[in-house]
Amino acid sequence: MKLYIARATCSRAPQAVFNELGLEVELVLYDIPSQTTSSGEDFGRVNRFRYVPVLEFSHGAVQHMSEASVITVYLADLHPERGLIPPWGTPERLQVDESLMFIATEIAQKHISLMRGHVNEAGLAWTRERIVQAYELFDERLADGRPWLAGTQFGVLDIYLWATMWQDRSGVQIAHLRPLADWQERIEARPSIRKTLMDEAALVQAHAPERVA
Repeated sequence: MKLYIARATCSRAPQAVFNELGLEVELVLYDIPSQTTSSGEDFGRVNRFRYVPVLEFSHGAVQHMSEASVITVYLADLHPERGLIPPWGTPERLQVDESLMFIATEIAQKHISLMRGHVNEAGLAWTRERIVQAYELFDERLADGRPWLAGTQFGVLDIYLWATMWQDRSGVQIAHLRPLADWQERIEARPSIRKTLMDEAALVQAHAPERVA
């Protein structure tokens, strides 16, 4: 399999799942400013909308799958014995699926709108407040002392929310949400997450000379 990633994006989610599962994957960096890839490929041929992540895999023919939440669920479902996601059709799975969609629409997309300047002055406060309210929902879950968002089991829900925490870049203030901050520290102490960040940084650094050139 091949995974196309970019620096500090939600592509960290499927990358972290690969690491959590101990699976090998070829990483290709898409440098957004220069629109170049570390492999020299034209990313527009991989995804015409030019956003990551994209998972390239083969089931008889080469196929491409996009959307971070979909890829993370797909990978987790391939290895149900690892417990990264509840079994399909259970109430617990429905709750995870609902939360993943909520993160995509109420956190990730709204962060992106702020970071790209797509929100006018009148909408800035509203958008930031909506993101804070979304974070508060997860903070309230963690306030009962559970270590992870779904309870005692670390899973894709934790990974996806972590990969879309861009508050430092979008200007959203959530430092007061202490259970959430403690949760983030626990996640970033995991070997799979540390590897995700190190591998991404190494690719970015290796591709930097080409970007400058």
